[in-house]
Amino acid sequence: MKQWYEELFENYSAKYDEEPYTQGTLGECDFIEEEVNHLKSTRILDIGCGTGRHSIELARRGYSVTGVDLSECQLSRAKEKAKEQGLEIDFQLGDARDLGFVEEFDLVIMLCEGAFSLMETDEMNFRILANAANSLKSEGKLIFTTLNGLFPLFHSVKEFINAASDKGGLSESTFDLMTFRDHSVYETEDDSGKKMTINCNERYYIPPEITWLLKSVGFKKIDIAGAKLGAFSRADVLTTEDYEMLVIAEK
Repeated sequence: MKQWYEELFENYSAKYDEEPYTQGTLGECDFIEEEVNHLKSTRILDIGCGTGRHSIELARRGYSVTGVDLSECQLSRAKEKAKEQGLEIDFQLGDARDLGFVEEFDLVIMLCEGAFSLMETDEMNFRILANAANSLKSEGKLIFTTLNGLFPLFHSVKEFINAASDKGGLSESTFDLMTFRDHSVYETEDDSGKKMTINCNERYYIPPEITWLLKSVGFKKIDIAGAKLGAFSRADVLTTEDYEMLVIAEK
């Protein structure tokens, strides 16, 4: 039986690129460039690359990028877009829970909940962080976004559900305070116009959890900020109003 994220992305790439939450690519890549000091020799691994929007923009700016994703549909669109722009990018079909890279990259990115926090168990999510750490060189850096558990903690469950619904497509939502998992129903259409009703299961994290998890896999310096669409910044202090958090971890 397919998991919800496999079902969602089976035929959902063109429409995905039109979603409001995928429109911040340029600003997010500006932030990534600043984090690597604009060094074009930086080798980048994009885990959960999807349709390749960050991979393609970074390659266009002169970086060597490898993109990995579980969805053949999304990778197909990524390759198609890269070819249209004359870019050579190593797009690979792969599972973030089972990566074989060892100390190959200077930077790993996982943005817009690419892989991490989507998995059905905490152990699987932890494995993704461990694989990201293993993929990095001795002084490598990991940049990723994840769902901010402070948001539902601060707001009442009812307010949280209403706010989540405003994100688009969510018709029902149940947040479990014991597991920090949000079980929701996402309604959309695939690229063929077929209506989909997806039962999602996403994990929210609070900053101390993220810090402990990252230290457990070898990161020494961890910074957490609010994640504003298209405007990532270390100066953006994480608050209870941020739906996502931005995490920068260094070995």
